[in-house]
Amino acid sequence: MHTTGLADYAAVQDYLFGLKASGPKFGLDRMRGFTKALGHPERARPVIHVAGTNGKGSVSAMLDAIFQAAGWRTGLYTSPHLVKLGERVQVNRQILSEVEITAYTRELRPVAERLGRFDAGDHPSFFEFMTAMAFLQFNRKKCDISMVEVGLGGRLDATNVVQPEIAVITSIGLDHSEFLGDTIEKIAAEKAGIIKPGRPVVLGRMPAVAESVIRGIAKTRAAPVVSVSEIFGESLDNFPRTNLEGDYQRWNAATAALVARTMPPAWRLDDGVVARGLQQTSWPGRWQRLRLADGRLLVLDTSHNPEGAQVLDENLKKLVAETGRAPVIITGVLGAVRAGPLLEVIFRHASDVHFVVPRQSRACSFEELEALVLADFTGHTHRAEVTEVFPASQACAIGGPNDVIVVTGSIYLIGEALACLEPQRGAGEGRLQDF
Repeated sequence: MHTTGLADYAAVQDYLFGLKASGPKFGLDRMRGFTKALGHPERARPVIHVAGTNGKGSVSAMLDAIFQAAGWRTGLYTSPHLVKLGERVQVNRQILSEVEITAYTRELRPVAERLGRFDAGDHPSFFEFMTAMAFLQFNRKKCDISMVEVGLGGRLDATNVVQPEIAVITSIGLDHSEFLGDTIEKIAAEKAGIIKPGRPVVLGRMPAVAESVIRGIAKTRAAPVVSVSEIFGESLDNFPRTNLEGDYQRWNAATAALVARTMPPAWRLDDGVVARGLQQTSWPGRWQRLRLADGRLLVLDTSHNPEGAQVLDENLKKLVAETGRAPVIITGVLGAVRAGPLLEVIFRHASDVHFVVPRQSRACSFEELEALVLADFTGHTHRAEVTEVFPASQACAIGGPNDVIVVTGSIYLIGEALACLEPQRGAGEGRLQDF
């Protein structure tokens, strides 16, 4: 991009950061007004809407791969991004370019300012702005179908203006309780807000009480429900396989496969297509294995909440059994509620722990993390900076020559690590990650 283009994109980043800095906004009236002003692009193409505490990004990526394996042109909307803002909006897994983001911002800004001219509260938020970009891109690129991941919750999320072919709820756990409620039942009800009258619902693995709440809401909307447990049972042996590692990804693969089964035959999603798609799924940062330049194994994993901590525990057990040694773990977390369960697991398996503070306002400080060190932990803890830990491409400055390194915790931490390890991705856009 020429110099003027770079200056334009820098200005666009500043503008979008200004929107983000005002914080998240919930409710659908503002987004409905925005999409109406844009000619309702959210109605132009088929959509699968995906909510859930964990797994919604993985399931969306799996579905994207399945539909592509069948020959369809796909859109994928997820959040937050790892490194580049354009990762949130992809067509056939090509991310939105800086040129496209600049053009869309120029197009959308006057519309947004017109909507907010009398009341600043009516001005679309950063997330609503990005959601509108996604709808426009998927329509203009003539996507056959798009996977749209909920940002937060479901009922009041900006993405909930869609009328999906299928509503998917991948899992229910206690996360974002300050926004969604402090019980499984309340959170399930918020996620179930994406269910539309008469449209099928696919459920992943979740507590029975959560499934009961969701089925009750679906019944009031005459929406047929099918769940992974009732179709595949409880034994992992019955679940489809995927190239993404971990038992929990088998649950996610079953959820994606069940969505494919639920789609009408015209979509040509037979078992062979599903199997091929599940083996071609790309979703970085989910127990992702990399080899450093010196040959050491590095694992990147976005286990960031209590439900994710349970999965991390199983994966670390298997890693120790596989490698015969306790890993060196690098971690940073957003919020003490998430940090407690995660660090309890980390201290159970790590030889040493390096604390980092992701560049996000909600990140736990070194002091907060150190206060959670278990009394019986026999290793050492250290304070570190991501750029010091990963000083160059495929390089890690900590640990010994035979150590296995695991980076786990906040998705924002994984994004910062990837920006250092894979500089070809471009400069990280961390200040635009949150929300």
